[in-house]
Amino acid sequence: MEEQKKNQFIAVAYKLYAAGDKSLEFIEEATEERPFTFISGFGITLPEFEKQIEGLNEGDKFEFKLTKEQAYGDYEQAHVVSLDREVFCINGHFDHDNVFVDAILPLQNEDGQRFQGRVLEITDKQVTVDLNHPLAGKELSFSGSVVQKREATNEEIQHLINHMNGEGCGCGCDECGGGCGHDHHHEEGCGCGHCH
Repeated sequence: MEEQKKNQFIAVAYKLYAAGDKSLEFIEEATEERPFTFISGFGITLPEFEKQIEGLNEGDKFEFKLTKEQAYGDYEQAHVVSLDREVFCINGHFDHDNVFVDAILPLQNEDGQRFQGRVLEITDKQVTVDLNHPLAGKELSFSGSVVQKREATNEEIQHLINHMNGEGCGCGCDECGGGCGHDHHHEEGCGCGHCH
């Protein structure tokens, strides 16, 4: 099989379901009007998701499953951490507007790595945060079609590189102040949508 071209601009419409213990749970849909877009070869999507899509042509339909190992791995209890309440204080006051149970918080570690965590509990002294990906421990099932596939422009590649360096969103929806229609979860999370 010939090696797939990198820097392909790919837009896909799909429905995503996650297999829990005994049932399928609908997670999200990317429509043809608002598809999920990515540029191949940049590690934006899960490697196995990209591998399944990159061999297809515009108009092709697809249906595939990713095991939890190919998706977000096992749910790890060790990734549930308790942080001092002071971490979430601004000018000496706790940030009630943004920090509440079930809130998704953008966090950063000492190495500058960014990730998201979901608030599980708030006490007088601590905030317990779940750093597992929301789909950790689940098998993912995708079905949909390739809406567009072409060579990415230099401008699109530059836009993506800017995003990867922390400037702007880069998720393919340009006005991304949370205005995307989907609840995406990029590997590093731009907070604007799609589970890959």
